[in-house]
Amino acid sequence: QVQLVESGGGLVQTGGSLRLSCAASASIFSINVMGWYRQAPGKQRERVAAISNVGITNYSDSVKGRFTISRDNFKNTVYLQMNSLKPEDTAVYYCNAFKSTGLTYWGQGTQVTVSS
Repeated sequence: QVQLVESGGGLVQTGGSLRLSCAASASIFSINVMGWYRQAPGKQRERVAAISNVGITNYSDSVKGRFTISRDNFKNTVYLQMNSLKPEDTAVYYCNAFKSTGLTYWGQGTQVTVSS
């Protein structure tokens, strides 16, 4: 069982930056993929960024070039650096951990609000 706790959300103006953190309760060395998802009101949850256990990253087109995902396996933490934020980035952001066994874990989410 892995518990994930997100932090770093908040209110920011358009063009601003935020850094989200996801702290895991156990080692993430064995977690194959760590990801960040978001869900805006009335919309489906979407994946915005992911990073494999060997550091391969993937981004949605909507955030490519603005967001950067990273992981520190020794601190059991995954980060999402978000720059040049837009109002359409407003959502609850969730951390996700996926193991090759099929197990998946979710955090409780952190709210990000970008004002215009």
